[in-house]
Amino acid sequence: MSKQSGSTAGACKGGEANRLGLDYRREAVLLGAPPVPIIDAHAHINGRRASKLWAEAADLYGVSHVYTMSRLSEAEQVREVLGDRARFIAFPDWSNPEKERVHRDGYLPVIERYREEFGAKIVKFWSAPQLRDLAGGDPDDLVALDSPWRVRQAELATSLGMMIMVHIADPDSWFGAKYADGRKYGDKASQYAPLERMLERFSQPWIAAHTGGWPERPDFLDGLLERHSNLFLDTSATKWMVREYARHPRERLLRFFERWRGRLLFGSDIVTMDAHLSADKAGAISIKADQASDADAAFDLYASRYWALRTMFETDYDGPSPIDDPDADKAGPRLRGLALPAPLLRDLYANSARDLLERD
Repeated sequence: MSKQSGSTAGACKGGEANRLGLDYRREAVLLGAPPVPIIDAHAHINGRRASKLWAEAADLYGVSHVYTMSRLSEAEQVREVLGDRARFIAFPDWSNPEKERVHRDGYLPVIERYREEFGAKIVKFWSAPQLRDLAGGDPDDLVALDSPWRVRQAELATSLGMMIMVHIADPDSWFGAKYADGRKYGDKASQYAPLERMLERFSQPWIAAHTGGWPERPDFLDGLLERHSNLFLDTSATKWMVREYARHPRERLLRFFERWRGRLLFGSDIVTMDAHLSADKAGAISIKADQASDADAAFDLYASRYWALRTMFETDYDGPSPIDDPDADKAGPRLRGLALPAPLLRDLYANSARDLLERD
């Protein structure tokens, strides 16, 4: 499928999610319907009002269902708003100040509640190097993906019939800055040895978020997928994916998507919360609360991710990304369309997720 982008950038610029001053409602009309209704396999939907705003953006961009890491305290209201459109992923309560317990023994009953009360089929392990700074206690019993607490949590998930999603690594650039202390954080390649051991130990499907955490190196991902038939990848973390996909030749990415069709899932990593709809951030519990401060900015924040991903996958657009990206080079964030063929889009957008996530 190759279609020209009909971008309607205006002179006005609209903040972090709309550097180009796009009218995202009009942009959705110009894109048209996707070749199949999209299943978003990776998002964080929270807030009753924000859920409704997400649903408006999802309707416009052809997203039919979402697999969401909604906070346990908000999952019921998300389900009330979205119904069966929302399917849930178990993840720990990052807002709880008892960090040491939250990520270790405290996560076990949380996994059980997501499974029993919300039918969650997936448990999320966030295993980025930064967990050493955030989890409290002795990091060696948790941070490596095959550490004792992760094994216990994976064993529980297995007993409950759940598959596992993992955030295993961060952008290459972070390992030269945020993770420059290699003695503490290790290098990027070292993040993957524990993953491979866990893939062999636990045979259920695994989803490695953010194109496996290494969109910079499709050759590495080829090897990882070759070695582990139970591994799947999602395309979430929109800014990161847009930035790194643009750096590879289209032909290389086309080969990658074609070779691994059936094992690649669409994901956005959209984060919604009611704090996005107000300038008053008192009581906000997320570091992402400042991304928007009114309904218009919140809508742009959510819609921008679907616009960017669909534009990248479906069109031959080649130009600036409308989403601010502090990790981009001095020229600013670029978005380059891949114009994937329609059969490949149907698998990426829905068929692969349906086969994996909706099977009995």
